[in-house]
Amino acid sequence: MKLFSWNVNGIRAVINKGEFAKFIDTYDPDILCLQETKATRDQVEIDLPNYHEHFYSAAKKGYSGTAIFSKIPPLIGVTVFRQTSLSNLI
Repeated sequence: MKLFSWNVNGIRAVINKGEFAKFIDTYDPDILCLQETKATRDQVEIDLPNYHEHFYSAAKKGYSGTAIFSKIPPLIGVTVFRQTSLSNLI
């Protein structure tokens, strides 16, 4: 199993530079955890049909945020243990 954790420091910039698609193609992660997405889900265009997606945006736009992409479905769902206004802990 390949599990990756990546602080993208802004998912929109990573996507626009082609780095997100390149990363997925190169490493083919089973689970990908992203930090510092700094965007809401509707601000990014991500099409990963083989992945289950869990996107958590901060209350303040353009700030913090996390996302999980997994080829393996969650057994009981994804639980937010503690969600701050920054969505920095899931």
